[in-house]
Amino acid sequence: MRAMSAAPARPRSRVPKTVWDLVFTLVIPIMILSPNLLGEGIGIASLLGGGTGGNIRAYLLAALIPVGYVLWDIVFNRNVSPVALIGGAGALVSGALAFWYVDGFWYAVKDSARSYLVGLAFLVSAGTRVPLFRVFLDAASIGEKPEDRAASAQALRDPAVHRGLVAGTLAFAVVDIIGGVVNSFVNYERVTAKFGTEAFNAQVAEVNAIMRLPGLGISLLGVFAAIYFVQKAVKARYGEGASVFEPAKLTERVRAEA
Repeated sequence: MRAMSAAPARPRSRVPKTVWDLVFTLVIPIMILSPNLLGEGIGIASLLGGGTGGNIRAYLLAALIPVGYVLWDIVFNRNVSPVALIGGAGALVSGALAFWYVDGFWYAVKDSARSYLVGLAFLVSAGTRVPLFRVFLDAASIGEKPEDRAASAQALRDPAVHRGLVAGTLAFAVVDIIGGVVNSFVNYERVTAKFGTEAFNAQVAEVNAIMRLPGLGISLLGVFAAIYFVQKAVKARYGEGASVFEPAKLTERVRAEA
């Protein structure tokens, strides 16, 4: 009797990384901060000792889980790209600031500190030879052919394109800082309870949920604004069909200029 051929293994469906990002940076922290997660008046803070101490421990846990997730992702995936390292540095700053126990105005500033610091770093970098928005463009071309990446790098070093890159970096920085101001305003208006209380944790969870989509939208606006200035400069320098996101075509234009 002939042996039956084994059925082909079905590929395992992988959970998209964006889902894991959402779970560890939003869903789990909100659950930890919720005062009624396990029933009326019973939450993670209750399991961590209750009272002021339990509320503070729950707040720290909710703040540090996203930090741990970002750092684990960098180490586990061995992702040492500049973009990942910037994200890791931001996570470390957020983790350190979690131990700054403040409420009211200073909490509103603290919750947007990452946006302010990133915006400041981009502003400063605009005056250097390597504006930081170039980091994102270099990361986008990692999978391209070496000759195409080299041509893209050469195009970005062109003085006219560099000016567009500076304008894009400045646009990204300004929008990121504006996003931080908006986030600070919402926090100042809604997180009014005293630090270490159940109400404070609940208000923090509420604002985190409210601001996730608007915050993402503002960040994307900054990226699109930066891309606009870079693309405008590339097209002005190398012709209407040139684009930093089509390396093969850009390579042709750069070689034609040589």
